[in-house]
Amino acid sequence: MKIGISTYAFFWQISELANPKLTVEDMLRRTKEFGAEAFQICDYAPIEEMSDHELLSIVNEAKRLNIELELGTRGVHPDHLARYLRIANTMGVKTIRTMLNDKKFTPTIEQAHVWIKEALPGLIKSGVSISLETYEQVKTKDLVKLMQMVDSPHVGICLDPGNSIAALETPVQVIDQTVPYVNTLHVKDFRFTRKEGWVGFSLIGCPLGEGALDLTYMLDALANNSKVENLIIELWLPFTETIETTIRMENQWIQQSVNYLKETLSKRSVLV
Repeated sequence: MKIGISTYAFFWQISELANPKLTVEDMLRRTKEFGAEAFQICDYAPIEEMSDHELLSIVNEAKRLNIELELGTRGVHPDHLARYLRIANTMGVKTIRTMLNDKKFTPTIEQAHVWIKEALPGLIKSGVSISLETYEQVKTKDLVKLMQMVDSPHVGICLDPGNSIAALETPVQVIDQTVPYVNTLHVKDFRFTRKEGWVGFSLIGCPLGEGALDLTYMLDALANNSKVENLIIELWLPFTETIETTIRMENQWIQQSVNYLKETLSKRSVLV
């Protein structure tokens, strides 16, 4: 398994508050510096407007750095998937993470099934897989039902167990239900903190290894799943004081998370 980093780990460094904002090439170089081997360009709108020349410039930089590329978007409408399949083909990407809902469409499971089936021949022809992420807007059991309806090795689940907490699904429940279908993995840690005055809680991110994510349980559950090749680090980092302070924390969290994941994988390989 390769350790990867998502654009979501650089959330504040590509936000409108950052000056200057990181480019994709900047994030690729930072990914290499952090010691990772894959990079997921996820929910990054500018990618949709880039020319083939711009896309190939990113590909060339990734090749120079020996970084594997993945893509990420939202939505399963056939036209949208076709657009991202074209980008994937141009960039030589084999995995596209997506979600059922986007800004225009909130399909039922039945409608999503029809749309994905329509897009499937293009995916098969190109050797590209899509990966539908677990999150609170779609019950995990419904996402699993969709996998069973589609029944294709080119369609799987992007497991991110922290996302479904808002739907009152525990991470273990999400992991247990999705294991046979997972083809992409987001590694993101989180914890609950009491709000000021002890009224209510906040669910916020933290560096990997410091929160409620049972990484060992998740990796054990996926131990026999050969479809998961990259472990993609994401962050839920809240804004802290100033953009400069927040960006410093963001970089510290990324490096700490990469180090923790490397240490965890190293220990597991020794045990094996």
